[in-house]
Amino acid sequence: MDSTIISRLMEDRFVLIAEIGVNYYDIARKEGISPMEAAKKMILEAKNAGIHAVKFQTYKASTLAAKASPSYWDTNEEPTTSQYELFKKFDSFGREEYKELKEYSDSLSIEFLSTAFDFDSADYLDELMEVYKISSSDLSNLPFIEYQAKKNKPIIMSVGASELSEIEAAVDTIRNYNEEPIILMHCVLEYPTPFKDANLLKIASLKNQFPHLYIGYSDHTKPTESCDVIKTAYNLGAKVVEKHFTLDKTLKGNDHYHAMDPADARRILEGIEFLDLIRGNKDICCLETEQLARMNARRSIVAGLDIKAGDTIDESMLTYKRPGVGITPDRLMELVGKEALVDIPEDTILTEDMIKFED
Repeated sequence: MDSTIISRLMEDRFVLIAEIGVNYYDIARKEGISPMEAAKKMILEAKNAGIHAVKFQTYKASTLAAKASPSYWDTNEEPTTSQYELFKKFDSFGREEYKELKEYSDSLSIEFLSTAFDFDSADYLDELMEVYKISSSDLSNLPFIEYQAKKNKPIIMSVGASELSEIEAAVDTIRNYNEEPIILMHCVLEYPTPFKDANLLKIASLKNQFPHLYIGYSDHTKPTESCDVIKTAYNLGAKVVEKHFTLDKTLKGNDHYHAMDPADARRILEGIEFLDLIRGNKDICCLETEQLARMNARRSIVAGLDIKAGDTIDESMLTYKRPGVGITPDRLMELVGKEALVDIPEDTILTEDMIKFED
């Protein structure tokens, strides 16, 4: 199966990725269903909302975080204060479960991918994904980036909480082994990200700094009705947007409180579609739809008095009026000194056949 993400990018089309992550565990608890049923339900809801790809997170707490690792999220929303304890709640899936989710995604024609957080998952996810995703948390983990780059697949890499030199080093590491497309994702590692910290102009800076790479945005702000954050990111050059996805934004814990739900996703996609409509293209030219107005609103050279056949045209004989169906004012000096071939009454729009341009 070809990558929807990459094919849309190559066609210069927007991509929305639903970061399901591990939110399906909470949905399962709420609805009294298994985590697998909840994960599949979320994939289906994402597909029905028009989302182009779903992404999970593949890890084992024991290989991801030390037991003493502190929290870095809003503990009013997620009260767990240990990274290890939080991740331990959501790490029961392995190779077979992700294979099942991949097959289910394929059956719905929505792209599946998952962020690998260890070498083992990077290996078994290889046969399940067309694109690798590297987390901001691994941006300086160059051995792990190298390992994934050697899989020779496109890479989406988040660059939250990073310096330019770190991004350059990570990109160089990928390019040492891999010439496939790279998508750099601006993001801010605050959960949720206050609007004042979204720092969306960084998207334009990344486009300027890495002109040969695709640029995207991983959004951690709380959704709004207007979708202004994501629409602004798109206008600044983010062709891929990844956002956490939930079926219930009121759920406590992990990534529900700053996630989009299906209704938000539909608003985002409708908003981007409208932006595409009004953005048009970059060509500097008169639009086909402007031609009639151009003709009628522009001016022509007009006789300011009666001109007789054989008269030599002088500027004092002329004026300029609408519509622009005759000789245009920018050709004035072509007319001056030429002979009138016919009588030209006052207020007549001058045309080529009235003037002797050639001997």
